Order: sequence, then structure tokens, then C-alpha cells
Amino acid sequence: MKLRKTGSNRDYYSVPMGECSGPQYQGVGEGTLKADSFRKVSVIPLVFLIFYEVSGGPFGIEDSVQAAGPLLAILGFLIFPFIWSIPEALITAEMGTMFPENGGYVVWVSSALGPFWGFQQGWMKWLSGVIDNALYPVLFLDYLKSGVPALGAGLPRTLAVLILTVALTYMNYRGLTIVGWVAVFLGVFSILPFIFMGLAAIPKLRPSRWLSVDMHNVDWSLYLNTLFWNLNYWDSISTLAGEVDNPRRTLPKALLYALILVVVGYLYPLLAGTGAIPLDRELWTDGYFSDIAKILGGVWLRWWVQGASALSNMGMFVAEMSSDSYQLLGMSERGMLPEFFSKRSRYGTPLVGILFSASGVILLSWLSFQEIVAAENFLYCFGMILEFVAFVKLRIEQPTAPRPYRVPLETTGCILMVLPPTLLICVVLALASFKVMIVSVVAMLVGFVLQPCLMYVEKRRWLRFSVSSDLPDFRSAENENDAESLMG
Repeated sequence: MKLRKTGSNRDYYSVPMGECSGPQYQGVGEGTLKADSFRKVSVIPLVFLIFYEVSGGPFGIEDSVQAAGPLLAILGFLIFPFIWSIPEALITAEMGTMFPENGGYVVWVSSALGPFWGFQQGWMKWLSGVIDNALYPVLFLDYLKSGVPALGAGLPRTLAVLILTVALTYMNYRGLTIVGWVAVFLGVFSILPFIFMGLAAIPKLRPSRWLSVDMHNVDWSLYLNTLFWNLNYWDSISTLAGEVDNPRRTLPKALLYALILVVVGYLYPLLAGTGAIPLDRELWTDGYFSDIAKILGGVWLRWWVQGASALSNMGMFVAEMSSDSYQLLGMSERGMLPEFFSKRSRYGTPLVGILFSASGVILLSWLSFQEIVAAENFLYCFGMILEFVAFVKLRIEQPTAPRPYRVPLETTGCILMVLPPTLLICVVLALASFKVMIVSVVAMLVGFVLQPCLMYVEKRRWLRFSVSSDLPDFRSAENENDAESLMG
């Protein structure tokens, strides 16, 4: 990567990113980066990368039926996307095309709120992503331990986590295009058994079963956490915008197609399972879809669903690691992290970012599933609040800045759009345990200390920090816009 030395990068930090005007982002990520010598990600792989960032299939939605019954579960996956998924996807489409570069939401927040909060956004989101990724090797082995009991605990399980993490990390190292097409293959493999299951369910469907509800017996905490867990992370794809072929057109299309795929991918098996099988809420736990598949289609379909469940975790792992590692690369290109984070391998992948993300996964893989989910949700929520604030602030302060895709609402409408998801965030945070709150707050405070420490390291020139010459120079763009205003 060709880099522009800034001497002491204090010059970069002395001009807050929020002070620059919009037009300088025009053309970023399109035909200028050295990464253009590598193959870019097209629409279909991008759809499945988003699919695995957000969903990976209907595995894990069974708890919504146990918590609230069929009717509320179905309504949840119908209504919740309008409260959370659609607003988050719309914001990602607008901001991702306005800032089509690696770093994604870090650049949005930096531009609106300044580099300090941009760094905090990067820290919380990266940590949240790494925590989230620590789940998938664990879940993959949980699916296998019934057949191989030795993988349940001890040294064999530890070695299996390590081997699996290394193998999937190597896949990320070989290139994002490979990751994208692997995601396509795994996605098709994961979706097909549920199509067969739905067809097998048709003769046994009883629509009245969908209306079953008991408002006096609803576990609201489990219900809301299940919906939130299965329908978030739409913004993660923004950190790969610099690797996307024509992101201004491709990104909005991919988000739309992925949104349809995710919602249908949840509702279709949910309608089939609850409509064709007599209700026993206690049975609706993780993995129950494999039992439904056996009842409706036989043992072969059960094995297919279980295999799809296991492989889905691999798809989610490689997609999440891509997002996390390219985020670090994007932060380095903006001078927020040392220059060595921007180094690419011969395959065009962010080698150091991949290694850091993989190390975090290995270190966190000893945590329990519940602890991982709770800590990840807490940090993710704080990051989303910063994104909402940045989105609204840029709409107010830079209304005429180029936005290749624009949410079809005025500023007031945008504010109203983010209110429901903000209230939902408050509910999720309130449901967190005291232990999770303490751990998450400590993690956030680490970010508050880390950013000034990195600035001190840069000032002392212990490590080199540079801003990529392929990205807009904020000061030059600002002076150019001022000159145009005077000439006008």
C-alpha cells in the first residue's frame, strides 16, 4: 500500500474529521487503491457475506417459540425487521456509499464526532466482533460432540478449537473473493434442507397452530434477546466497502437482497415447524429444527439440517473475521492505528488484522455461550448509538454532501426512524446482568485509555502512523471547498 507520510500524525488529529465537508469523499474506493489489483467482491458473494454477518440460517431462532409461543415468534420476525433491521440496513447503505472505504462505521463516526469517538467506535465494534466470532468454533464443536464425545471438554476440545480457528483464518488470508464464494456455497447448503422441510410440511399444516399464544407465560428477556441476536450486524459489511466492486451500486442492492433472504429464511422454517408439528414449547430449544426435519422428512433430512447447522458456523466465522480484519486495515489507513496494520498479504488481505482478530478469538473461546452473547450485545449496543448519532449529525451538518444512496426521508424522518431502535438498545442494556455491565464498561474504559496512549506513541515516534495517500486529504479538500465558495 502506498502511504503518505505525515511526519508526526498530530497534524492529522489536529483537524477533526468532523470538520471536513462532504464532497471530498467522492470517488473514494473506486479505482484508486492498490487493492484494485485484486479481484473485487461482486453482488452475489456480497449478499451471502451479509447473510452470514447477520444470520447464517434459522439456527437459534427456536428459543423465540419457547419464550413466547408461535404467534409472538412469527410476529417478532415480521415486525422486528421494521424496528431494527431495515433502519440499520438503510443507514449502512447511505453511509457506506457516502464513505466507500475500509473502516466503514469508524469513518462515519470520526467524520461526525471526531477521531476520539471514531477510535472508540472501532475499539468497541472490533471487540464485539471478536467476541462474537469466539462463539462459532465452540458451537461447531457442540454440534459434533454428540458423535465424538471427546470434543466435549479437555485437551481434545482445546486442540480442536485451535485447529479449526487456524484453518478458517487461513481461508481469510487467501482472499475475500474466496471467502465470498465459500459463503455462497455454505449459504445454499444451509438453506436447501429447510426448503425440503417446508415442502414436506405442507400436507400437515394447521394454520390455527400459528395463532397459539399465552400472554401470561412469556419470557420477554429471552424473546427480545433472541430477536436481537438474530437480526443485527447489518453495518458490519461497511468495513469491506473498499473491497467491493462499484460499492455505490453494489452495496445497497446487496443489503436489500440479503434483508429479504434473512427474513424469509427465518419465517419459512418457523411457519413450517409451528404449523405442522403439535406445539410443545419446552422442546423448542437450539437444535429442535433437526428433530422437526426428522419428523417431516426422515433421518436423512435431520442429518442434512445438522450438517448445515455446523457448517453455518464456519460461514459466520469467516464473514465476521473478514469484517473485523478489514476494519483494522481501514483504521490504519486513516492513521488511527500503526502503519503495520495496513500491510496486505500477496493475496490483498490484511495480514496483521487477521492475526490480531484470530488471536482474540482464541483467547476468548474459553468463555461460556451466555457470557459471550451478553458481553457482545452490550458493546454492540454502545457502538450502534454512536452510529445513529453520526448519521443524524451528518444529515444536519452536511445535507448537500454527495450520497450515492440516500435514505428516502428528510432529517426529521431520519430522527424518527432511529428512535425505536434506540429505545430497543436501552431495553437490551437494561436486561444485562451486573457482571456483564462491569466487564463491558471496563472494556470501554480500555478504549478511552488506549487512544491517547497511541497518540503518545506516535508523538514519541516509537511506531509509524501514516494516512494512505489514496484516501482524501481532509485539509486539502476543505481548502478547495473554501476556495470554490469564495469564487462563487
